[in-house]
Amino acid sequence: MDQRKKRIVLLVVLTVVLAALIAGGLLLYHHYKDEPVEGKKAITVVVNHPDGSQNTFTYHTDAEYLGEVLLAEGLISGSEGEYGLFVDTVDGVYADSAQGEYWMLFIDGEYAPTGVDSTVIEDGDAFEWTIEVYN
Repeated sequence: MDQRKKRIVLLVVLTVVLAALIAGGLLLYHHYKDEPVEGKKAITVVVNHPDGSQNTFTYHTDAEYLGEVLLAEGLISGSEGEYGLFVDTVDGVYADSAQGEYWMLFIDGEYAPTGVDSTVIEDGDAFEWTIEVYN
């Protein structure tokens, strides 16, 4: 087999392997992603203000995603971007991105792996917002 045919075969094999890896990744993602929970849920949201004060809110909701609840309650606002809602105001406090500030969402004390509008809520969940500053 000449060099050209070997390269074509190699390219086809690599393409098939790459397609299989992508398909496997998508299957794993769909298998392990959080599914919305239906029904009434109670959640707690703590807001840590830059001045050191703290407000705690408890919501009872049928919503499936955190963003739905917090937007409906007027606790957060922001702008839609390519990755979902970018929250710039929480509990009336604006995070000035020109100063490097942004609101960070925590779930049960851990950095949230998802945005607020794709965070699935379950009964008893605890969320926390804190202004962070990047350099």
